[in-house]
Amino acid sequence: MRVYSRLLATASNAGASNSFRPAPMALLPPIPLYRRLLRAHRKLPREERTLGDLYVKAEFHAHKNIDNPVHIVGFLSEWQMYAQQLAGDAWKGAKMDRSKVDKMSDQQIGQLYELMTAIRKQELEDNESEHGTDNDK
Repeated sequence: MRVYSRLLATASNAGASNSFRPAPMALLPPIPLYRRLLRAHRKLPREERTLGDLYVKAEFHAHKNIDNPVHIVGFLSEWQMYAQQLAGDAWKGAKMDRSKVDKMSDQQIGQLYELMTAIRKQELEDNESEHGTDNDK
């Protein structure tokens, strides 16, 4: 077996002002990532799981025939970060990074708005059902 030195070389931050960054995690292929996301949603409450599963399925279906490698890597890396956040509980109550919102297209902002309104509607329905049962007592 022939060893190629350029394949063994790794990039370094020599001379960079930032300290070394941890090596990024390898991206999962689409199907294992899709399955991991659906499994991660199992720990969510039923309504959130249903909404999350529908959204993941729709997004993966919509991006099924994307050929641009930059879009594919961006799509997979964002979903993988989401899966990692969902594995822990750090995502609860967290706010979205402003730089991510600035990079979004109008369509993505519209989807985000629809998601926000669906969540708020669900919260209002939950609050009304809680207060409705309290008034009956």
